[in-house]
Amino acid sequence: MKQTIVVLMLFVSGFTMAQTEPIKVVFDVTSANPDVHRTAAKHLRLMAEAYPASQFEMVIYSGAYKMVDNKSSVAGETLSAIITKDNVSVVICEQTMKRHKMTIGDLIPGVGSVPDGIYEIIMKQKEGWGYIKEAQ
Repeated sequence: MKQTIVVLMLFVSGFTMAQTEPIKVVFDVTSANPDVHRTAAKHLRLMAEAYPASQFEMVIYSGAYKMVDNKSSVAGETLSAIITKDNVSVVICEQTMKRHKMTIGDLIPGVGSVPDGIYEIIMKQKEGWGYIKEAQ
């Protein structure tokens, strides 16, 4: 019984330490579904608040472009609040912007752009970032 308690204590102790170590996570959002936009923004907010020493980037491309559209985003309020954090960035693929005739002025203030969304994600993974695909 004592051995079980010691093993459990070591496991819990290790688990707690692992959760406080800074991480880097890239979120991939391509869905046009507004529910996915709301959920993805919520996940980004919760992670950034829970782990302020960690870094988070959300990459928007393909059908998800409306997620960062200043006029039509269902997640705009959440994104506007979280983008101000030093450990968060939200970017959209410039190729997606071009296809949908968007300019930087169409974006929620604070949203940046990258030349290619897929390339951005691959480079983040190459640098050791974790990956989360936000989908239905």
